[in-house]
Amino acid sequence: MELNHILEERKEKLLGYITSEEYIPLKRREIRQMLSVPDGDKEIFEGLLGELIAEGKVVETKKGKLMAPKALNMSTGVFTGHAKGFGFVTPDEGGADIFIPANETASAMQKDRVLYKVINQGEGDKKADGVIIKVLERGIVRVVGLYEQSKGFGFVIADDKKFAKDIFIAKENAKGAVSGHKVVVEIISYGEERRNPEGKIVEILGHVNDPGVDILSVIRRFDLAIEFPEKVYQEIEKQATEVLEKDKEGREDFRSLLTITIDGEDAKDLDDAVSLTKMENGNYWLGVHIADVTHYVREHTALDQEAYARGTSVYLVDRVIPMLPHKLSNGICSLNPETDRLTLSCMMEIDPKGNVVSHKICESMIYSDFRMTYTAVREIIEDKTPELLEKYAEIVPMLTLMNELRQILGEKRMKRGSVNFDLPESKIILDERGKPIEIRPYERSIATNLIEEFMLVCNETVAENAFWQEIPFMYRTHLEPDEEKLKKMEQFIRGFGYHLKKKDGEIHPREIQRVLQEAEGTEQERIITRMVLRSMMQARYAADNLGHFGLAAKYYCHFTSPIRRYPDLQIHRLLKKMLHGELGETQTREYHKKMPDMALHCSRRERIADEAERDTEQLKKVEFMSDKIGQVFQGIISGVTNWGIYVELPNTIEGMVSLAMLDDDYYEFNDKSMMVFGKRTGKSYRLGDKVTVVVAKVSKELGTIDFLFEEEE
Repeated sequence: MELNHILEERKEKLLGYITSEEYIPLKRREIRQMLSVPDGDKEIFEGLLGELIAEGKVVETKKGKLMAPKALNMSTGVFTGHAKGFGFVTPDEGGADIFIPANETASAMQKDRVLYKVINQGEGDKKADGVIIKVLERGIVRVVGLYEQSKGFGFVIADDKKFAKDIFIAKENAKGAVSGHKVVVEIISYGEERRNPEGKIVEILGHVNDPGVDILSVIRRFDLAIEFPEKVYQEIEKQATEVLEKDKEGREDFRSLLTITIDGEDAKDLDDAVSLTKMENGNYWLGVHIADVTHYVREHTALDQEAYARGTSVYLVDRVIPMLPHKLSNGICSLNPETDRLTLSCMMEIDPKGNVVSHKICESMIYSDFRMTYTAVREIIEDKTPELLEKYAEIVPMLTLMNELRQILGEKRMKRGSVNFDLPESKIILDERGKPIEIRPYERSIATNLIEEFMLVCNETVAENAFWQEIPFMYRTHLEPDEEKLKKMEQFIRGFGYHLKKKDGEIHPREIQRVLQEAEGTEQERIITRMVLRSMMQARYAADNLGHFGLAAKYYCHFTSPIRRYPDLQIHRLLKKMLHGELGETQTREYHKKMPDMALHCSRRERIADEAERDTEQLKKVEFMSDKIGQVFQGIISGVTNWGIYVELPNTIEGMVSLAMLDDDYYEFNDKSMMVFGKRTGKSYRLGDKVTVVVAKVSKELGTIDFLFEEEE
């Protein structure tokens, strides 16, 4: 460990020297002389220099001189490919993506880390463009795709369409695959400009039409771990299935408090429970009780390391890939009804205006009296269903009180400018063979909103508490919208008669909320919401409190789902250390140092989970439409591009009408008004328009649904 530390110091010194302002480009030998490197350390010097060159921190010119990339107007970033061969580089230092033409990619492929140079700076709406100088690190080692047999060899067409080239498979590397097999390929050669990459098949997943192969392909493509390592199973082998008496010591006992969980019908990992009473002073005493997962997932264990590596549970259409083994996630950690459970509680006194006037965070234990569903709670509060009112008579008064507080908290949030994005999510029903039999928008109701409001106020309270305690922490941040995207969005909504007011050149989230409220109930509601959402930055985790723009919150974190999200689990760990007085100066410094990397890792894992979930949904949507060729549907235009018009159906399925298929005129795309118009007829199609479409073609291989506009009679 000491030797590694010394080598790192030498490496930093070498880098510091080459990147200093006084540095003149020198050859290796000259640098060794300048730094007085002994002959005996020549090999170490070359190794350190090689690492810096491989990382893109130092560039060796054709004349053998070493320079910092910035001196040559070069930078590093991650390449995102496109099916047509071109791509974009996302700079490591942040900022807008750089466009890379197809003939300047230097054999870079999807997710490669590259050294690039900007050739033309972007102006206005036009992106800067550049060339890739060198691939520093390959981002993809294995590819999932469809195998096609040819004479004496085969090739694999990658599922990820951003992987532009087919992969050549020599006969001896085919592992007996036949045309139509979905396979996992290990790349053995990345090829060059004019040569395709070469690979060997390491796993045959099954035939493309076999049940379950589609989802398995996505699991392999995103490298999602289904099984847990043996070490993890060994660690939890003797884990008790009920709370031990010794574990209850020193905790606040809330078991006599009427407490319930409210979740979806099929939820098995219940990590939050709620309680509510009215105080003598007229205030509300809200308890949000969260599973104390850290009691069972100890720091630095194999279980903890695996949970961190996964970062989050992944909810695919036909299964959940959990962050924690089922013995914990559905067992001892889950707040199952009529059983004692260990929790971390946030008890909040809330006044009639929705202000949290006092709070307490403590280690606790609860006894969940009822396992309620969103459907049952909605029917009790809204429909007053007699059978349910009788069955749950014990908690009806509390549910009525909860609905009262829900409205107060919601109104307070709306007054300060919190933005609600109510785009419908998809609910996909599968049969026993995994075939989609129904797709509809996921139902949101008073019950889902109730839990949402309670979790939001809890997360804000915990985050503010941590901020003022000045402890190492992981916040959930959402930055202000990108200026360029905001400009486009403003331009677009102006066409519908909506305007955003600015103050000192800035937009408060309250203005965005106002526009969404004005659009509510109109035909354009979904499209206005979608455009506003597209202009927003993605929420992420951060070690610093940067606020949450969308919620108009100064402080925000994820505290309420430690069974399925690692950031929540880590926050619990830090809060418990604070409660026990275990955050000394040394430990605080260590946590502060590693928190940015943890936040970055958790953000990346969240993105991967989101992509995998979206991909499996799209697979099932395509499969659902595959037998509906020729059928007619009503929809609204949800996207307009220079290659096609996207139409979304009421059931959330989206397809495209290709401009090439519009043969009644020559159509052009206007990106400022987000519309397509015919040059001869003046006929136009714009975002939000209601249209009638016919299903023309469905491709499982490409994952696409093609529509045609129904001809007018």
